Amino acid sequence: MDGLTLTPVEQRAPGRWQIGTVTRIKPETPRVKSFRIALPMWMEHLPGQHYDVRLTDPDGYQAERSYSIASSPLDKGEIELTIDRLEDGEVSPYFHDVLAEGDHVEVRGPFTSYFVWRGEHPVMLVGGGSGVVPLMAILRHRSRTMPDLPMRLVYSVRNAEDVIFADELGDDAVLTFTRTAPEDWSGHRGRVDEELIARSASSLTSGVAFVCGSNASVESATGLLLESGFEASGIRTERFGPSGQP
Repeated sequence: MDGLTLTPVEQRAPGRWQIGTVTRIKPETPRVKSFRIALPMWMEHLPGQHYDVRLTDPDGYQAERSYSIASSPLDKGEIELTIDRLEDGEVSPYFHDVLAEGDHVEVRGPFTSYFVWRGEHPVMLVGGGSGVVPLMAILRHRSRTMPDLPMRLVYSVRNAEDVIFADELGDDAVLTFTRTAPEDWSGHRGRVDEELIARSASSLTSGVAFVCGSNASVESATGLLLESGFEASGIRTERFGPSGQP
């Protein structure tokens, strides 16, 4: 497992809030958008890290959420946050319904020291729904720095319209549809199972695995990865709570 170390990385965040400028908004699915944000105090992040976002009402009330970074660390001066709109959320509806290009937003980061990729390989990625966001940061960075490095993504979604980053997923991604698959779909259907993991990870078990999604999907995928031959020390997980945030 080349380059593997489980020592927590040194915190690279400035640790204080800064005002970023939204430079681009890209719809990904009917309820997911990607937001490019230019930062005056930009710091190079590690794939898998996240930023905190804070909104402040005129009366002083504040709402804060954490969002995984989707962009590669090579995108100097800016980050991309890909956000799922939650009907009962306090932050995501503002991003989707109010925020426009040129607007400002308060952020701080990057944070997290465990769920990060530092070039270890081979790599297995397992994501469900918006859990694919930090995994996309890993895929994007690998494509720009080590394109021949063995890496595979297993991505579980409900329907075809729910596929985030659909225009970027290539041959290294394996999709499975848990509800409705496209009419001409000949691939896997249903939840991530033993057969899908075994087939996708057969040549990767000597490396590391990153799993991101709901508590239930992470628990299930982790068990399947262990059964397929991954060492427990080589599996890193990020769990999304009831609010949809990690």
